[in-house]
Amino acid sequence: MDATENKTAAATQKTQPGFVYLPLIAGWLVPGAGHFLLRKWGRGALLAVSILGMFALGIAMQGKVYANAHDILHMLGLAGDLGNGLLYVVSRMMGLGADTVQVTTADYGTQFIVVAGLLNVISAVDAHNLRTGRKM
Repeated sequence: MDATENKTAAATQKTQPGFVYLPLIAGWLVPGAGHFLLRKWGRGALLAVSILGMFALGIAMQGKVYANAHDILHMLGLAGDLGNGLLYVVSRMMGLGADTVQVTTADYGTQFIVVAGLLNVISAVDAHNLRTGRKM
């Protein structure tokens, strides 16, 4: 009975024309942009403020923005940083994010930056799921 209801719900769902990956890509490049494209203003604003705030706090604490990876932990940090999209590119171009950690709070700042990137990836995937109808 559940399978029939799922098929009926999927069949009655409106299909929207356009590029279904646009919210995913936009959401990755600019925090909250994927939700803004889908007119989910509250969710998009909350995610944008959260991600930008965590990134800014990480930079303010002199956190490290990974540029290369020499071991597995640095690779994971780099992957998290790349999740920040254009924030990562802009921070590297402006020379933000210390290459070496010199103060105690910088370790926390580094983790703030990585977690902001991971949250950004999750929010971009959420926007994609909203666009494709997997989530309401």
